[in-house]
Amino acid sequence: VQLQASGGGLVQAGGSLRLSCVASGRTFSRDALGWFRETPGKEREFVAAIRSSGNNTDYVDSVKGRFTVSRDNAKSTVYLQMSNLKPEDTAVYYCAAGLGYYSRRIEFWHYWGQGTLVTVSS
Repeated sequence: VQLQASGGGLVQAGGSLRLSCVASGRTFSRDALGWFRETPGKEREFVAAIRSSGNNTDYVDSVKGRFTVSRDNAKSTVYLQMSNLKPEDTAVYYCAAGLGYYSRRIEFWHYWGQGTLVTVSS
């Protein structure tokens, strides 16, 4: 089972990036798929998630209105469209998959990607 994240990079404040995460090894269509981020010295933070149906999304308040999470079950891929990026969005972003009673808590997320670095310059 593998989650492969990509799409990170360096962008100026106000710019946009789209992260992608491809899942392989088993079917993830029933899983919630999500994104977390981590900066040095801080705990991994929930960013956004999308339930298996694709109709139910969840965002941390700091990204609402700027980030959009989506999924393509046929491609086993989850996306994070990030717009109006701010320097405080700088972090390593991780995708994750979880199955069961949905929660933002780390314990719910059973599978993790390797992380992709997003750097937003001011």
